[in-house]
Amino acid sequence: MNEFNPNNLSQPNGNYFALPYAIEESNLVVISAPYDATTSYKPGSCSAPDAIIDASTQIDLYDIEYGNAYEKGIATLPLNDDILSDSKEIRKVAEKVIGYLEMGGTFEGSTLIDKLATKNLAKVNESSEIVNNYVYNSSKELLDMGKHVALVGGDHSTPFGLIKAISEKHEDFGILHIDAHADLREAYEGFKYSHASIMYNVINEIPQVSSLVQVGVRDFCQDEFDFINSNDKIHTFFDAKIAESKYEGTTWNAICDNIIEKLPHNVYVSFDIDGLHPAFCPGTGTPVPGGLEYNEAIYLITKITRSGREIVGFDVNEVAPVENSEWDANVGARVLYKLSLALLSSK
Repeated sequence: MNEFNPNNLSQPNGNYFALPYAIEESNLVVISAPYDATTSYKPGSCSAPDAIIDASTQIDLYDIEYGNAYEKGIATLPLNDDILSDSKEIRKVAEKVIGYLEMGGTFEGSTLIDKLATKNLAKVNESSEIVNNYVYNSSKELLDMGKHVALVGGDHSTPFGLIKAISEKHEDFGILHIDAHADLREAYEGFKYSHASIMYNVINEIPQVSSLVQVGVRDFCQDEFDFINSNDKIHTFFDAKIAESKYEGTTWNAICDNIIEKLPHNVYVSFDIDGLHPAFCPGTGTPVPGGLEYNEAIYLITKITRSGREIVGFDVNEVAPVENSEWDANVGARVLYKLSLALLSSK
C-alpha cells in the first residue's frame, strides 16, 4: 500500500479495480463465477469476470457519494479455472437439451433419443450443483472470517450459493432484484438451477428471505405472473408500470421510496445487467427493450444506503462481453464498483 497511488495509472494485477488489498486486510471479497451453462439464448457471460477485471482498471477510485470507501478493502478471490472450463463443456451438453426440447421432445419419452436427453439433463444439473457448492463453500469460509462477500457471474444461476451462505448469517433479509426478467420459472428447460429459476429457488429454498423486491421486470410468463400475485413475499415493480408512473408525473425519487419501503433493514442486491436499458448491455444473453437508465439504478442503490439500510451482499451477473468492444464490461465494472462502495458505506 505504501507504493499504491489511486491518482496514478492503474497497474493490472488480476484483482478487480487493480486494488492491492489481500483478503485478510479487506472488508469485502469478490468471488468470480465464470459459468453460463444454463443460458437459454446467447451464451457469453462466462467471460465476464476476466473482462470486468480488465475494464475495472480504468475506473477512477474516488467517488462523489462515497469518497474513498474503497480504502476499507476490496479483495479478489482468485479465479477458479475449473469452473470456466467446465462451463464451456457443459454448455455444449445444455445446448443439446435445449435443441431436443425445441424439437418437441419431453423427458417422459422412452426412445434412445429421449433417454440421451434425460442423461444430458442430469449432467447439466449435476454441474450446476457443483458450482452452487463451490460458491457456497467459498462464501461461507469468507463470511466466517468476518468478511462481506460479493459475486460476479456468469449467468444468473451463479449467486444461489452466496445467497444461501448469507442466509446462515442473517435470520431476515430482503433481496433487491434488478432484472428484465422475473426469474421465477420452475426448473426452466429442465435445468433445476437455471438462470431463469434463481428467484424461484431462493423463495422456495431460503426461508430467511422475507422480501423479494423486483425492479425493471418486463419479460415474464403467465406462471410467473401468477406466482408473483400469490406470494406475499414478492413485490414486483414492472417496467411498464414504472414508465407509466413517470409519464404521469411521478418522480423517480418517489418511485424509489416506494421500492425501498418494501425492503427490510438487511438488503442483498442481485443485479442482472439486463435490468438496464440494452444500450448499456448490448451483449447480454437475453436483452429486452426498456429498462433502467444507469443513473436511475445507481440512484436507487444510493437511496438504500441513505435510508440507513445495510447491504449484506450482492451479485452482478449476465454481463456478456462483445468482441471488439469493452462497453459491456465497462458498464458491468462500474455497477460492480458502485455496489462495492455502497456495501462498504452502508450501516
